[in-house]
Amino acid sequence: MTDDLRKGRIVIVGASLAGLRAAETLREEGFTGSLTVVGDEAYPPYDRPPLSKQVLLGQTAPDATGLPIRRDPDAEWRLGVRATGLDPMGKRVLLSDGDPLPFDRLLIATGTRARPWPNPEEAALEGVFTLRTCDDAGGLAARLAAGPRRVLVIGGGFTGSEIASACRERGLEVTVAERGPGPLVGALGGTLSKLAAAMHRGHGVDLRCGVTVTALHGDGGGRFIGADLSDGSRVEADVCVVALGAVRNVEWLADAGLAAGPRGVACDAGCRAFNMYGIVTDDVFVAGDVSRFPHPLFEYQMLSLEHWGNAVAQAEVAAHNMVSPGPLRRPHLAVPMFWSSQFGLNIKSVGVPSFSDQVVIAQGSLEARRLAMVYGYRGRVTAAVTVNMAKSLEYYQHLIETAAPFPPAPGAADRPMAAEIPVPSDVPDPKGLSHGPTVALTGYLPDRRLTVVQH
Repeated sequence: MTDDLRKGRIVIVGASLAGLRAAETLREEGFTGSLTVVGDEAYPPYDRPPLSKQVLLGQTAPDATGLPIRRDPDAEWRLGVRATGLDPMGKRVLLSDGDPLPFDRLLIATGTRARPWPNPEEAALEGVFTLRTCDDAGGLAARLAAGPRRVLVIGGGFTGSEIASACRERGLEVTVAERGPGPLVGALGGTLSKLAAAMHRGHGVDLRCGVTVTALHGDGGGRFIGADLSDGSRVEADVCVVALGAVRNVEWLADAGLAAGPRGVACDAGCRAFNMYGIVTDDVFVAGDVSRFPHPLFEYQMLSLEHWGNAVAQAEVAAHNMVSPGPLRRPHLAVPMFWSSQFGLNIKSVGVPSFSDQVVIAQGSLEARRLAMVYGYRGRVTAAVTVNMAKSLEYYQHLIETAAPFPPAPGAADRPMAAEIPVPSDVPDPKGLSHGPTVALTGYLPDRRLTVVQH
């Protein structure tokens, strides 16, 4: 049976980080059959984190962010072609060029796209950008290099904050509008959001919280010139970057009968997709930002992640399981981890900070802008975030993985005494934010779009 699994036809839909690492791993695991990778962008796989950092600062060209290829996956690359549907009975992926692609096993790795500005007419104004692709980054970097008088960033999540940081580093005036109480609050809670807000303002950002942008305005010739805010004020700017979070690329699966919805495609811990009745499939797998998977450290709730490390780890597990018989399959149990660099701060996170009811500063201090904050839920450690103290993160990762009690015992490097008194973690409802958190627990249901069929 193992030999049979190493032959046949595998199709990967999604030619970004997860798709590439899965293709490489399939070959490393001994898959000798035909391998096809479908991608809607015309470019070979490239790295996205540099787009909001080095590319916007003009330090790296947008077409110089290609991902290193560890080994030639000997695949047929169908780039610039979109998947438009999935026929699970006929085992075919339908493509925008009209050419159906047969498969024996399929990996869905279609990731996310930037959430667009809701008004298409306003979104089409010249000077209004989203940031997700290398084309987006190239266009935005060129506009920033031209020296606009002001940039408006809508959304204070990680992408919006990194864009604002790049603008200030370029010496540009920037306004950030965030519906929630502060930047990064959806991901990190209220305490660290206060530090983030102080860093924004300390670096000269015009930070407006608790407001929404109600309209974008053009000059009559189709160029963006400013925006109205819900508090009645107006921001005049030449460039607007819409950083309202991500949309999962699942529309092409609407008629496939899978548990696919706005929060992604639900799968088991072995990356096998669920159908909409919660039955696991044997030939359709999921990896990367588009997936939702159960995690034992977080009450087996489904977890959605938009993180680099998760895309790599999950792609490798999915690829291994695609060519391995049942007893040899592995679970994807990696603890979520991500990092961000902004306003001179190196922010690293492990676990799920939003899955918490209390936090405590275990090392350092907010005043020093160098600290380790530990998050707990019902008396156990569930996450940690470091600011300019990344080397401590491994220690806290171990506490999360072993379900250590919260608050953590004294003994961290510069805290020989017991940690400070825990305070509420103050994580808001994501519905009240401009940006969605990049790591989110999404409950237990495979999908809310369930239809009960009478036979």
